[in-house]
Amino acid sequence: MKVMDKNLGLEEVQKLEGHTDRVWNVAWNPAADGVIASCSADKTVRIWEQSSLTRSWTCKAVLEGVHTRSVKSLAWSPCGKLLATASFDGTTCVWEIFATDSETVSVLRGHESEVKSVSWNASGSLLATCGRDKSVWIWEILPEEDDEFDTIAVLTGHSEDVKMVLWHPTMDVLFSCSYDNTIKIWCSEDEDGDKMVTCSDDLAMKIWKTDISRMQSGEGYVPWTHVCTLSGFHDRTIYSVHWSRDGVIASGAGDDTIQLFVDSDCDSVCPSPFYL
Repeated sequence: MKVMDKNLGLEEVQKLEGHTDRVWNVAWNPAADGVIASCSADKTVRIWEQSSLTRSWTCKAVLEGVHTRSVKSLAWSPCGKLLATASFDGTTCVWEIFATDSETVSVLRGHESEVKSVSWNASGSLLATCGRDKSVWIWEILPEEDDEFDTIAVLTGHSEDVKMVLWHPTMDVLFSCSYDNTIKIWCSEDEDGDKMVTCSDDLAMKIWKTDISRMQSGEGYVPWTHVCTLSGFHDRTIYSVHWSRDGVIASGAGDDTIQLFVDSDCDSVCPSPFYL
């Protein structure tokens, strides 16, 4: 694993202003070019759109009046038509986003306190949420009932606040990370992804690998083995890390930097405990 060339020629294109308090999260619409959503401690969600002519960004909609506290997390459904927002008010709201309007589809209630993260699975049929109540909730969309949602599982394996949930990009495997210093993997079906990357307050990122054939065999618990550590690249807490479909790892930290890493034939490098 190596750090990508820092001279990528990236520059600020535009500053998007409108929120009146800290902005917690932002997400690209996966099905529409030039559309993003942002959420904030000002209790609102904003939809931004880029002009195809001027390439400038403007706010096209403000979603408000539903959440009563800070909106901490948001996620687009794979089709790009639904937007889920998680709030410190203990609810998760699902919005249907139209070209000229938006409306609330459902307000999901169940968590006993702050909801901190929300994530859709690859097919858009399942929604995961987590919160300060130490639980992870799985919701299933019911399209035959006007896109209503039903709770299909409440996962209570963590002993402290659950900070984030994230579905695998292609299969129904859910990852949750918590203040109890653990990452838990929840699996419902057999699929074919064998690596994950995690980050922590210890300034390091770790690469993990599992035996996918054992997972597919249905033999139960299959361990994830730590194969390498990326450290020395950030000097403040690493808040987020993401592994793209084409093998690039991006990390963002409190040191105001984003680092990009590329996998230089991971199978040949991973036996070493550290990437240099």
